[in-house]
Amino acid sequence: MSITAQAARAAADQYREEGFAILRQFVDGDELTRLRAETARMYDEGMTHPTTFRHGNLCFEILPERDFGRRYVIQAYWMSWISDYYERFRRSEDTFTLLEPFLGRDIKQIAQQIHWKPPGAGLTGYRWHQDLRFRPKREEFREIEESSVTIGLAIDPSTRENGCLQVIPRSHRMGYLGLSDDGDGQIMKGISSDDQLRAAGLEPADVVWLELEPGDLAIWGLMTVHGSLPNTSQNDRAFALSSYVRADTTDRGEWVFRDGVSTPIGDTPALCKYEALRERPEPHYIDQKWYA
Repeated sequence: MSITAQAARAAADQYREEGFAILRQFVDGDELTRLRAETARMYDEGMTHPTTFRHGNLCFEILPERDFGRRYVIQAYWMSWISDYYERFRRSEDTFTLLEPFLGRDIKQIAQQIHWKPPGAGLTGYRWHQDLRFRPKREEFREIEESSVTIGLAIDPSTRENGCLQVIPRSHRMGYLGLSDDGDGQIMKGISSDDQLRAAGLEPADVVWLELEPGDLAIWGLMTVHGSLPNTSQNDRAFALSSYVRADTTDRGEWVFRDGVSTPIGDTPALCKYEALRERPEPHYIDQKWYA
């Protein structure tokens, strides 16, 4: 990996203006090979579980074969607990160079995920939404809209056919719009319509498709309207996400950098987004048919 401070500042400037940015070849060469191999290993680990599995913050979200004909892993959370590679990656020197213009020198991490869109899985799209919806305890995040940023790293080619990320430029300036909060609020069921965007004051013609090569990085914020379509190709689309916050704005999250110093994950999981850590920290399976 290699990123200059100048490139990071330019990305931060674009992000503040447009609500998103792209950095090409954030990872390449041998490092990209290692990243893709470890991501494949995480998928194989997820496939050892018959249904969704959680242990602390570690989680594998599974579509079981009894309902889908075969088993699919569609998400992993907090892989750092079982992956030395992802633990080092989240707090690497290049990650700090990238994040400092956005968040300063004291940074925590709220989310670490891999999204897979396996061919044939079907339920791999995400309706239009803003990530602020995933901060249910908003009172525990101060200056929440200005102090958070999410980065998404393409593991596989990310194309229109396999469901690449789509964003709406400058939508981050419009406040919280409540997109896809209707019904049960499940963003992976159904597909958003252009009429829903227009009803929220957004123009479908403004949508930008973020087609990425492996190693390219997308950046967006909690208020940026974004979504993606299901994978209709025969090619997988793995995408690694990390959400970071300025440390002085919340008591939640795992430390990543203290005054710029890389900080390993602790012995005990920190409360990040979801109260499930408090309710059931022990290893267990979750057999909820949210997709029904």
